[in-house]
Amino acid sequence: MAMPTFQNFLWFWAMKVMLPLGIFILTLVAGAIAKRQLFKILRRWAGKTQTRADDVLLEALNRPFSFWIVILALHLAMQASELPASITALTGKGLLILWVISLTLFASRLVGQAIKNYGSTIDSALPVNSLTENLARAGVLTVGGLVLLNLFGVSITPILTALGVGGLAVALALQDTLSNLFAGFYISISGKIKPGHYIKLESGQEGYITDITWRNTTIRALQNNLIIIPNAKLAQAIVTNYHLPEKRMSLLVPINVSYDCDPEEVECILIEEAKQGALYVPGLLAEPEPFVRFIPGFGDSSLNFTLICQVAEFVDQYFAQHELRKRIFKRFRAAGIEIPFPIRTVYLRSQTTDGVLQNAPLASGTTVQNR
Repeated sequence: MAMPTFQNFLWFWAMKVMLPLGIFILTLVAGAIAKRQLFKILRRWAGKTQTRADDVLLEALNRPFSFWIVILALHLAMQASELPASITALTGKGLLILWVISLTLFASRLVGQAIKNYGSTIDSALPVNSLTENLARAGVLTVGGLVLLNLFGVSITPILTALGVGGLAVALALQDTLSNLFAGFYISISGKIKPGHYIKLESGQEGYITDITWRNTTIRALQNNLIIIPNAKLAQAIVTNYHLPEKRMSLLVPINVSYDCDPEEVECILIEEAKQGALYVPGLLAEPEPFVRFIPGFGDSSLNFTLICQVAEFVDQYFAQHELRKRIFKRFRAAGIEIPFPIRTVYLRSQTTDGVLQNAPLASGTTVQNR
């Protein structure tokens, strides 16, 4: 009688374990097949669209989807088991908490990716940088945290009261940190400085804005070095933004020629070379048309002109000047237009004892006259 009783016992517990285990495995297999087919359809659909929003969604959904299948399989297995109701309820609540946490992290990642890829395409939106991206993620995480507190039955009113009282002490202890945080938030909202803009500070630092974080702003100089500026200092500094109101800017090239040259001829040559250069020099623009002004005008030893043309953005001015000066020099040499050396006329008064003026020798590069 003992053997049949033991076999019945094993069969009884095997049925209690095998049924939930079978449901768990079947759910995992069915979920894996469903995920594979679903993602195959979604990728095929994403390949037909021009936007990258669906690709971002698929990338963000890949990992948490598998985790959600596991949570569903555990939930169905627990429902099919004959465990006590208290254990089943506790396990179900734990799985719900895990699902909320996973969903919150998924939404946070999706929001961050959406802002990073598409925030710059919306004119009325905040500029895209690490600060705005982290603020959006923090907002999603805060909502998820409040949902979790509600699941635990925790009232948030006392917590908000405690935070309000303790916030004053924290603010006093973290004055510099909070100052940089709010300064960075102000810089982002104003839209006057964005990643990609070329700026120059009153202290002399200049370069491209690469990122604005909660504490500092990073600038990449033309030498490919990084300049890290606290947000509070940047908010108080006098900044020249070479990308506003537009990236295009004027390029002024001073040109000096001899007094023997014809100003009209010089002007025509400069304009012709600037127009021709716009066809070959990267960054040099043909529109608006270049022009010449007889400014500063009459110099000590030369006629001083200024060639004014347009370049696409700030850094284009260096190569444009390089090429323009070479073209102008060759053209001047071919046309016989002289670029003079500095000349000074010096008058020397010298008188001998008999009242006869005596000439002084000429210095190099200097005209000397006796009176």
